[in-house]
Amino acid sequence: MTSPSSAVGGGATDSPAAARASRWAWLGRLWRLSTGRFGLIVVAVVLATAIVASFWTPFDPQQVDISDRWAPPGWPHLLGTDATGRDILSLLMAGARTTVFVAVGAGVVATLVGIALAALGALTARWVRESVAVFVDILIAFPVLIIAMMISAVWGGSLWVVIWSVGIGFGVNIARVTRPELRRVLHSDFVLAGRASGLTPGQNLVRHLLPNVAPVFIVQLSWGMAVAVLAEAGLSYLGFGAPVTEPSWGLLLAELQQFITVHPLSVVWPGLAITLTVLGLNLLGDGLREATDPTLSHARGAGRVARTHIPEVVS
Repeated sequence: MTSPSSAVGGGATDSPAAARASRWAWLGRLWRLSTGRFGLIVVAVVLATAIVASFWTPFDPQQVDISDRWAPPGWPHLLGTDATGRDILSLLMAGARTTVFVAVGAGVVATLVGIALAALGALTARWVRESVAVFVDILIAFPVLIIAMMISAVWGGSLWVVIWSVGIGFGVNIARVTRPELRRVLHSDFVLAGRASGLTPGQNLVRHLLPNVAPVFIVQLSWGMAVAVLAEAGLSYLGFGAPVTEPSWGLLLAELQQFITVHPLSVVWPGLAITLTVLGLNLLGDGLREATDPTLSHARGAGRVARTHIPEVVS
């Protein structure tokens, strides 16, 4: 027979391991989702390519070799060369660095702006909340790409212009979507209990509010990062994004599209890279929402079941 002390000791031993397992359980749920698995693989491949390209590419991305121009896919140019003899695979790998830099930078800016505006619009006095809501509605009326083009026309094409324009634009979108969720969670019993126990508004925000709005926030953030990739490619294509000395998928697409009738395969590679990256970010965000939503249960092989009571709709 097991003694009470040993039973207690065994429970104390198992609790840290159980806590660690539950903390990383969302990763297993994400991998079981087909959308999450696809998005995770695509984003991991792009990130790994950007890291590898920081210190190695098959050829110098800017090396011009006129004698080897328009080489077909094969060895040693696996994806062929362009009109100046540059290796397309090396250009794509170097362009992945620009893509990751813009996506991560815009995501950080959008996170800071979105959380700050959402917190001001949900946790402050009424006049402050209403002022923030009006300010957000005004900013959201301006398209992100138009703002980026206007800023680029004044300050010149730069990756920082893309990062700040997209980050602020989608930070406002994040604030607009997250603010009502924060207001809803703010009146929950566990938030009121935390306030009664002496938690400050900032502590309540970090411990209770943000974790419960994280699924909505993650979807908006992944969408913002996907649009940042599109914005960088589009602005670079139009000449407002990355400078010509910086490898970019948008610049490569702009340079190759004029030869699409003669060498159509060369245009496929940068277009495919942009499409897969944007699709992967969107699907990863959707998978993360399903895997981390605390109101959903994810039984293996079963559909999603809501833990909270959903009122019936009377037809």
